[in-house]
This record gives sequence, C-alpha cells and structure tokens, in this order.
Amino acid sequence: QVQLVESGGGLVQAGGSLRLSCAAPGFTVDDYAIGWFRQAPGKERDWVSCIGSKSVHHSPYYRDSVKGRFTISRDNAENKVFLEMDNLKLEDTGVYYCATDVYYTDCAGVITGILDVWGQGTLVTVSS
Repeated sequence: QVQLVESGGGLVQAGGSLRLSCAAPGFTVDDYAIGWFRQAPGKERDWVSCIGSKSVHHSPYYRDSVKGRFTISRDNAENKVFLEMDNLKLEDTGVYYCATDVYYTDCAGVITGILDVWGQGTLVTVSS
C-alpha cells in the first residue's frame, strides 16, 4: 500500500528553523515526484515545494514566498524527502502535507494535478 508519513512539525519562533520529513513505506520515493503542500488556517491548501524523481534529475521547485528560505531534498537510503525551513515567518504557519501520485515523475504534475497519495499532515506554528 502506497502511503506517506510526515513528521517534524512543531512550535517555533519567527526566524527559527524546522525540518520536516516525509517517509514513504511501501514505495521508493526516488521513482516519483514528491511535493510539500501547506494549508494555513482558514485558507485553501497550496503547494510549497516539489522535488522531481530520478528520471528528471531531482529538479526542485519552490513557490516564490519560500524561495531562499526552504530547501527540499531526498535521502534515498532512508527513503525520505525532507523540507528544511529556515527564517520562518508567521505566514508559514499551517499544516504541511507531503503528497505524490504514481503517475507523476516530474513536478508539473504534482503541482497542478490531482494527487492520489497524501500524508496525514504535520502542524507548523510560527509565533512572534
């Protein structure tokens, strides 16, 4: 069964850092594009970052508001994808989800498509 499991969320002061993890029991993360999404309180879920599969040389993508602050990466030995978040801002608060779909090896599909596999989410709260 394909599933994703996030961890690493928590409470952090503005300017601080957190590292989110996305584990993938049951399949190999290197074979698919994996995206991170965020749902802020009272808002719709938006994509934050994405990393392509090995077939597209792991190309990373970031939404403009997190460029230069967030870094997405994968560790094939651990079969995980990470989101390193630095210089966190109040507006980064939300539930973070990792997601993928077995049809997508590049991020274009993950960012714009309908995805079948979602984690349960991990809450990130940035305080002033």
